[in-house]
Order: sequence, then C-alpha cells, then structure tokens
Amino acid sequence: MTAPTTFGLSSEARNLHWLLTNLVEEVPGIESVAVVSSDGLLLLSSDPGRNSEARRPRSAAPAGPRGSAADLATIVSGIGSLTAGAARLMESGAVKHTMVAMDEGSLFVMSISDGSLLGVHGSAECDMSVVAYHMALFVGRAGHVLTPELRSELRKSLESDSAGSAR
Repeated sequence: MTAPTTFGLSSEARNLHWLLTNLVEEVPGIESVAVVSSDGLLLLSSDPGRNSEARRPRSAAPAGPRGSAADLATIVSGIGSLTAGAARLMESGAVKHTMVAMDEGSLFVMSISDGSLLGVHGSAECDMSVVAYHMALFVGRAGHVLTPELRSELRKSLESDSAGSAR
C-alpha cells in the first residue's frame, strides 16, 4: 500500500489513516478499502492497485473498483443507500452491515457513524468472517472520532492530494 500523506493533519486524521493502513496490511484478501461520508464523498481510501500482482489475469474484465477509489466509494454509497431504503420500507431499524459474495470477490459495507460507511472489496480467497471482524474493530475505533470537523479535514486532504497528483 502506498502510504497516504498525513503531514499537517490532526492526530485524529493521522490515527484514521493508520487504522486504514493497518486494516489493509493485516487482513489477508483485502483488495481495497474506502471510507465514505453520508453524502457519498470519499474520505479515506487504500491503494486499490496494491494487490494487482496477486490477481490472476482476466480477459476483458470490466473496469471497476480496481480502477479508482472513487469507483469503490460510489458502489459503497449506492449499496448503503439501497439497504437503508430497504430497512426503512421493512421498518427494521438501521442497517449495520451488508455483505455481497460474488464468484471472484466480495464486497462488505458497514455503518460507521452518522451515515458514514466503511467499504471493503475482498478477493475470492478472503475469509469473510475475518474481514467482517476486522471491519467491526475499525468501526469501533473510528466511529467516535469521525466528527463533522474530521470528515471535513479528511475530504480537504483528499482534494489537495488529488490536485497535487494531477499536476
């Protein structure tokens, strides 16, 4: 994983970056991770290309979350919105987590706080229960510090990183 630039960030923001890096590096089978705000904006992400050498080649594979963190954030936001709507219609309370098992991978979405979501794209070989457990640990550690002020700081940090890499 390419370490994100944390220079100039608050200790809370640096801690969230550390938690995300730790999640990706310590849990086998995680391909990419995105933390998304309640309005669908990407706040934190891993390097989606970090496991590219471990993937088996695919012929005519469509571009997707492997292409950019923004793609994963869009998918996570959409699934979060869809499941929240379903829960309201079914009068079943708040959605805690969603898991999608596919032939060649998995997608996990877990609520953090105030509508923020943690999304993980896992490989076909990942142990879904291990990924879910470590996501719950991340949410437990991150949920209480993900304040509106911190979300704003993380968003501005991503925007400045994007502007710097576009040059």
